[in-house]
Amino acid sequence: MSGPSHQGRLVVAALGLTQIIGYGTLYYSFSGLAASMARDFGWPPEWMFGAFSISLLAGGLVAPFVGNWIDRHGAGTVMAFGSICAAIALAACALAPGPIAFSAGLMAIELASTFVLYNAAFALLVQFDSGKAHRSITHLTLIAGFASTIFWPLTSALHERLSWQEVYFVFAAVHLLVCLPLHFWLARLSRNPKRVDHGATASQNIVEGSLPAERRQSAFVLMVAGIALLSFVDAAILIHMLPMLTALGLGGTSVLIGTLFGPAQVASRLLSMLSGNKIPALGLALISGLLVPISIAVLLGSTWIPGATAFAVIFGLGAGLASIVQGTLPLALFGSNGYGRRVGKATVVRLVTSSAAPFVFAFMMQHVGVEVTLAIFAGLGLLAVIFFAAIGRAMQRVLVQEPS
Repeated sequence: MSGPSHQGRLVVAALGLTQIIGYGTLYYSFSGLAASMARDFGWPPEWMFGAFSISLLAGGLVAPFVGNWIDRHGAGTVMAFGSICAAIALAACALAPGPIAFSAGLMAIELASTFVLYNAAFALLVQFDSGKAHRSITHLTLIAGFASTIFWPLTSALHERLSWQEVYFVFAAVHLLVCLPLHFWLARLSRNPKRVDHGATASQNIVEGSLPAERRQSAFVLMVAGIALLSFVDAAILIHMLPMLTALGLGGTSVLIGTLFGPAQVASRLLSMLSGNKIPALGLALISGLLVPISIAVLLGSTWIPGATAFAVIFGLGAGLASIVQGTLPLALFGSNGYGRRVGKATVVRLVTSSAAPFVFAFMMQHVGVEVTLAIFAGLGLLAVIFFAAIGRAMQRVLVQEPS
C-alpha cells in the first residue's frame, strides 16, 4: 500500500490541530478552572465535578444519534456544525448568571464535544480514505495526545490574567476562528461512502469487515464490552493516579511518577506508527488489555519508586493503544459502511461506564483498600482480554470453515 498523499497528510494535520483544541478547551481546561467556578457559584468543588460527570454522561447518550448523522451527512459537515455549537456553549457557560444555567451550559459543551472529538474525527478519516484510515487514526491520536500537555499550562497561564469567564470567551473565539474554517475545508474533502459513485473510486474507498454477517452481532457485543472495560479502568486509575500512589506510600514522588503517564501514552502511539501499523487492530486490543493487569501487578509487587515508575509507563502505553483501538477495531471487524453508527453505539457504553469509574474506584478504595481495589481492576483488564480473544477465536473459526 502506498504512503499517505500530501492531501492526506494535510487532513491528519488539520484534524490533529482541531483535536488538540477540542480536547484542550472542552475537556482538559475544566480541571484548571473548576475551583474558580465553584467559588463564584458558591458550590463545593465536588458538586462542580459532579456536574461535569453528568455532562459527560449526557454527551455519551447522544453519541448514537451523532453517529447516524455522520453516516448520513458526512463527518466534516457534522464537525463544522459542532464548532459553532462548541463556541455557543462555551459562551453560554461564561454568561451564566447562576449555577443552574451554568450546569446547562456545561452539558451543552459536552454535547457539542460529541460532534467534534475523536469519534467524529475517526469517521472523517474513514470517509476520506478508508483504505489508509488505520494508519491515519494512529497518526491523529499521536498528535492529539499532546492536548493535555499544551492546554493544562496554557489554561493556567490564561487564568492568571483573565477570569474563567474570559478564558471561556477566548476558547469560544478559537473554535470559530480556527476550528470552524478547518472543519468546513474538511467537509469538502470527506466523502460519505454511500454517496460515492460506483467503480474504482468506490471500491478503493470501502473497507470490508473481516467478520461474516452472521457473526457480527455477537462480535460487536464483545468488542463494545472489551472497549468499555478498558475505558472504565483507564478513567478510574488516571483520575485517581496521584491519591492512589500516595495511599501506597509514595508520598511526594507521586506527582513526578504520575507525569510519566502522558509521555508513555504518546510513545505507544508513536511506536505503533513507526511499526507501519503491522499489528492488526485486534492484536492492539489484546496488547492494550494485557498491559493493564501487568502494570498493576508490577505496582503491587513493588510499591517503591522503581515499581511505581514502571507501572506509570506500562499503564500509559496500554492507555495510548486503547485510544487507537477505539477507532481502528470497528473498522477492521465490520468495515467502513455504517462506521459512524457503530462507533456512536460503542461510545454510549464506553462513556456511561467511564463516567461512573471515578466514583466506583474512590468508593472501593475507601471500603476495601487500595490493594484490593487495584487487584479487582486488574481482573477487569483480564476480562477485556478474554472478550477480545473470543472475537479472535470466532475469526479463526471462519477461516477454518472457508473452503481452500
